[in-house]
Amino acid sequence: MSELTWKGRWNQLKGKAKQQWADLTDDDLLYVDGKEDELLGRLQEKTGKTKEELSLWLDEQMEEIK
Repeated sequence: MSELTWKGRWNQLKGKAKQQWADLTDDDLLYVDGKEDELLGRLQEKTGKTKEELSLWLDEQMEEIK
């Protein structure tokens, strides 16, 4: 998914991520332009999922938001 699409829908996606993994905080889900890898790294640490698994999950959630 493109960076622009992520950025535009990030607030909606944050809520879905918090529902999926209750121990995520707003700081964990802080989106900063150009730092998508850092975000995925934080999510990976908190969830125990691989970056690939998280990217797939995020993409699936983005499709639902459309």
